[in-house]
Amino acid sequence: MNHSFTPNIIEQIESEFPTMGKTIFELSPLFQYINKKTRSANRGSKSRSSFANLYALYVLIEDYIAKSFPTSGAYSDYEGADFSPLLARMRELPFGSKLQNHALNSRANDEFHKYFPEDERRPILRNVATRKYWINEALLVVAIGNISYNLADCILNTINLYVTTKRESFSQFIDDCEKLKKASEEGDGTASDFVRSLIAPERDARLFEIASYSILKAHYVDEIIFIGWQRDAIREEPLCLYKTGRTNANDGGIDFVMTPLGRFFQVTETLDVKKYFLDIDKIEKFPISFVIKTLMDVSEIRARLELGALEQYGVRDVVNKYMNAIDEIITIPRLLEIFDALVTKGRTAEVLDEIIRWSKVEFNIDDQGVSVDSVADEDEDADEE
Repeated sequence: MNHSFTPNIIEQIESEFPTMGKTIFELSPLFQYINKKTRSANRGSKSRSSFANLYALYVLIEDYIAKSFPTSGAYSDYEGADFSPLLARMRELPFGSKLQNHALNSRANDEFHKYFPEDERRPILRNVATRKYWINEALLVVAIGNISYNLADCILNTINLYVTTKRESFSQFIDDCEKLKKASEEGDGTASDFVRSLIAPERDARLFEIASYSILKAHYVDEIIFIGWQRDAIREEPLCLYKTGRTNANDGGIDFVMTPLGRFFQVTETLDVKKYFLDIDKIEKFPISFVIKTLMDVSEIRARLELGALEQYGVRDVVNKYMNAIDEIITIPRLLEIFDALVTKGRTAEVLDEIIRWSKVEFNIDDQGVSVDSVADEDEDADEE
């Protein structure tokens, strides 16, 4: 599978092994795996990044090189690297400070096996009892004729290149937002077109969540309710929407929370009935609103969910409890309708401000456009389509 970053990988191999780039690339399962994990490199910040599994390989190969095993040939006698320093090193790398132990312990191996089911080798070897780890040296070496090529340095350089490319694309995204914000303040319609593009069906789930939150937050703040503990102490309160954290967080099905009403919102791009009911079960059937990345009509979505509930449970009383827990369904057409109203009111810059703010959080970009932290993405080992 070739993609836009594949030539960069081959070029990197070629720079270290002249005339052998394409051959080594095709013969190395590890480079084939890295190729799959770097599909998002040149596709802009809207694409999911993959760092955890790559960094698990990176720190083990780095340890392998630091102890001169590529030249000494004594790796089979190595006692192994300790878990804690490996994880600490992963968290020192760009985008890595929130990464967990999953990639080292299983996810990198599991995903490698998924892509190469006929290859019995696994990239990461470990002793559970001693918490020692090794890179599988057999995957670092490619033999062509009578010559064996050790790819350790080349793999590290390739991963570094991927990280640099992603960091540049993230920074460019923030720069574009800032420019469009200024344009919106000057009455340029380009900014509003940009925001609309972020909630298009083909956009990445993370940017859709950020853009939909920014639009809804600006929308709800205009709505006022009256609240108080006593009749003579009733006060006006604007509705305020809060984002609970980064996208893909393990938050129990709550992406946004509204005060003072206590409404829950879950953002999704799937129409899998089981996923909706799982989210509802997580919060014990407390009413929840769904923001869905779809152009489908709301009535059609409700009908599909109800049909799915009937097929799954078969008891009308149970089905009704699930359906009653769906407070509101907000789709792309509704988001566009809300945003168009905000544009009419001259509030495009307000929405862009929020998009910029949360994009910096999500993509870990500080005010100078430099990556400062990590994406805490527990689902990172999934394909970044």
